[in-house]
Amino acid sequence: MKHLFKKTLFILMVVMLIISMTACSTETTAPETPEEPEIEEASETVEKGSMRVAALNGPTGMGMVGLMDSSESGEAGLDYEFTLMSSPDELVGKIINGEVDVAAVPTNLASVLYNRTEGQVQLAAVNTLGVLYVLEDGDTIHSVEDLKGKTVNISGKGATPDFAFQYILQQNQLEADKDVMLDFALQHADLAAAAVEGDVTIALLPQPHVTSALMRNQNLRIALDITAEWNKVTNNEGQLAMGAIIVQKEFAENNKALLDEFLKEYEASVNFVNQEMEAAAALIEKYGILPNAAIAKNAIPYSNIVYIDAQEAKSFVQEFYEVLFSFDPRSVGGQLADDGFYYEK
Repeated sequence: MKHLFKKTLFILMVVMLIISMTACSTETTAPETPEEPEIEEASETVEKGSMRVAALNGPTGMGMVGLMDSSESGEAGLDYEFTLMSSPDELVGKIINGEVDVAAVPTNLASVLYNRTEGQVQLAAVNTLGVLYVLEDGDTIHSVEDLKGKTVNISGKGATPDFAFQYILQQNQLEADKDVMLDFALQHADLAAAAVEGDVTIALLPQPHVTSALMRNQNLRIALDITAEWNKVTNNEGQLAMGAIIVQKEFAENNKALLDEFLKEYEASVNFVNQEMEAAAALIEKYGILPNAAIAKNAIPYSNIVYIDAQEAKSFVQEFYEVLFSFDPRSVGGQLADDGFYYEK
């Protein structure tokens, strides 16, 4: 009996062991999931190329404001550093010293800098056409011929407005200081104020001084649009190229893609200024390019803000330089620019 009990106990132990092993083998165990390796997310921020841009207050810099605004909001394609200045003389040193990559300057200054730096700057685009107008307190002048026997007050003897105006007189068979007297006693701001006060009857002025004067004295009127008169004497084949975009040649050679991106964005900025005048005027005041939005809004339609690639503008810019050179070679830097002056995309 004792032997039978031991045998039975042994059988029970074996059965329990088998059951235990079967349970272990049939238990469903979720396979261990290996830890996913951490994948670094690719940065969506691509480092932008950078560019130092300088512009002048007034029409030459007005076309820049759309780009300045998009740069401030981080929407521009490049990382821009903008510098605004009141006079071309302030800008010359920075360009010569290579402190700016791109600048908006008077067109004749572009040629002067090309010669002065021995070809180290290039003209990338024309950004401003004629901004000169003859204002009259009265209603006697309706053509250039009507200026005969009169005195025109003008600023800057030996400057671009002087030479452009004298050329128009010549082409209309009028001689300066003989048929038409030129008085250079007052600078732009003072001349505009004198016209407003009625101290001068006829004044040749650029924008925005023209608009400012018209807004302050309702008796003043635009008697002659010098851009239209220039077109007449050049048989509509020329353009009065008053402002330009220049670039450091070394920058252009080493950063062609960046420069072309800037020119594309600048062209869009010009279109914005001409099409969205009220918004553009507010930005022009915001960035201090003109003193207030009201003047800016009224001045934009008369400021001929454009974008014309250097190669497209080359023929009429060269013609303009030839006129200036004929009056004084120093006005374009002593010699006419060669083909290397004109940037090609």
